[in-house]
Amino acid sequence: MGQNIVQVDAFTDTPFRGNPAAVCIMSGPCADDAWMQAVAAEMNLSETAFIWPAGDELNLRWFSPIVEIDLCGHATLAAAHVLWQDGHFPPTTMARFRTKSGLLTAERVGDLIELDFPATPAAPAALPPGLEQALGTRALWTGRTTFDYLIEVSSAAIVRDLRPDFGMLARIPARGFMVTSRSDSARFDFVSRFFAPGVGIPEDPVTGSAHCALAPFWGEQLNKTEMVGNQVSPRGGVVGVGLAGERVKLRGAAVTVLRGELV
Repeated sequence: MGQNIVQVDAFTDTPFRGNPAAVCIMSGPCADDAWMQAVAAEMNLSETAFIWPAGDELNLRWFSPIVEIDLCGHATLAAAHVLWQDGHFPPTTMARFRTKSGLLTAERVGDLIELDFPATPAAPAALPPGLEQALGTRALWTGRTTFDYLIEVSSAAIVRDLRPDFGMLARIPARGFMVTSRSDSARFDFVSRFFAPGVGIPEDPVTGSAHCALAPFWGEQLNKTEMVGNQVSPRGGVVGVGLAGERVKLRGAAVTVLRGELV
């Protein structure tokens, strides 16, 4: 019998919006990293999640089409959605994931899923050579997290209109680049886009892990602990965020769009 795989659009309640992730729930550990990487390459989504039981918890790993990823929000949200939707867990049960970034949890909060992730605040950092040229805009502020660069620009319109040079960005050493500004809509507190060509993702539609940095950055700027971010990629998506000390709560919806079987 083949291995079931489910494709979910995360951080949206509308099919074909948000960020698509594949979810593969297995009965036991996979000893073959190359197989997981090959599946992720075949799915050709920004991330594919692999899950298997570990006592009362679950092991969770994420792969982009070309590398393993240390932290991924939208594929974690997608994984939790599949666990509850397909009856692996009762809806009232918290999902607990063992990952390369420590223990992560997911639980249902009304119609949304809430993830508990580590905060990854950005520290001020010198502007990398070529970054402004690659993005095609001026930076107001630049910081560096464990994984990425955070670049503030002067308007939401600039964020929406960016047309980066992905070849140049891929040559700057970092997992990715989040570009952000205050929102020009009363519905949202800030807007962002996320580019990661160096790991095979030219533009990520909605990036949960980026909001682990965006939340503390905008929380300080806006003097808020509860905010809503709008990732203004072509697909678009909405991420609710809450600051909780050294943790960040990420909230969003998810919808299943495809089921298949790996043969």
